[in-house]
Amino acid sequence: MEIIIWIDLAGTFVFAMSGVMAGVEKKFDLFGVIILGLATAVGGGTLRDLLIGSTPVAWMQEPTYIYLILSAVPFCYLFGKWLSRVTKGLFLFDSIGIALFTILGLKKTLEVGLSPMVAIMMGIVSAVFGGVIRDVLSSEVPLIFRKEIYAFACLLGALAYLIAVSYVGDDFAIVLSVFVVLLVRIMAIKKHWHLPFSIRN
Repeated sequence: MEIIIWIDLAGTFVFAMSGVMAGVEKKFDLFGVIILGLATAVGGGTLRDLLIGSTPVAWMQEPTYIYLILSAVPFCYLFGKWLSRVTKGLFLFDSIGIALFTILGLKKTLEVGLSPMVAIMMGIVSAVFGGVIRDVLSSEVPLIFRKEIYAFACLLGALAYLIAVSYVGDDFAIVLSVFVVLLVRIMAIKKHWHLPFSIRN
């Protein structure tokens, strides 16, 4: 199986867990938790596929995505307390999810022949839009609209891939891209980094 498929499946499961855990923390019922997991896992990819003309969208063609999302529900209910303690809530799942979906969206867009600039944009859309839906549905201000470094980490990861792929090959460039996104997200939280462009009253 190609590495891009593994990235897609891993990103779907991780983002589904992010959505499910958000629903559990908000004390949603089972249906609400499933919907939140589904929206978080496939929201960004659905928008990306629609924008680049790849239809039907990926999760509608392959039932594995639905099985993965549904499996995240019992997983999070069984191990939710441990996961929250180890990962400090949604942070780790969200960071891994955006890292994986950034490279996935970037590569899928390049494969249909669109420009690197558009590919970067679709990588960011893939990474952040599911989280936006999750936050809106759970009555939170989406991370992308806060000062916290979020989409900017995806941008750096996408650029890292495009620069590195010609020199070190596709597989290592993917690993590097994921590493850059995770590193920037983790360091931004630890060091309280944020983008300086904000409007204050």
